[in-house]
Amino acid sequence: MNSRFQKQADHRQQAQIQSFYDPALHILNEVFEIKRSNLKSKGYDEKNAAVTKVELSQKIASRLKITIWLAEQVITSLIRADRVISFGGYVKPKGEKP
Repeated sequence: MNSRFQKQADHRQQAQIQSFYDPALHILNEVFEIKRSNLKSKGYDEKNAAVTKVELSQKIASRLKITIWLAEQVITSLIRADRVISFGGYVKPKGEKP
C-alpha cells in the first residue's frame, strides 16, 4: 500500500515538472537568440551559440518564481524527453545541431 502512495507522489512531481516545459522552452529560445545575436555581432559563427545549464536554470527560477533545484529538474526532464539538445554543460533548442 505504501508503494502505491509513493507512485502517486512521483506522478504529481512529474506532472509539476512537465507543467514548466512550455515556459522553460520559451525562456531557452529567448536566451538562445540573445547568444546567437551576440556571436553574429562579433563576427563569429552563429551555429556555435548555446546556453549553459546553470544560466538557464537561474533564468527559469527567477522568471517562474521556482527554486533552482526545481528549475534544474525541469531542464533534466526536458533533456530526457528529448525536447532540447544537450552537450556537456550546454543546451540548445531542438531545431539546432551541436
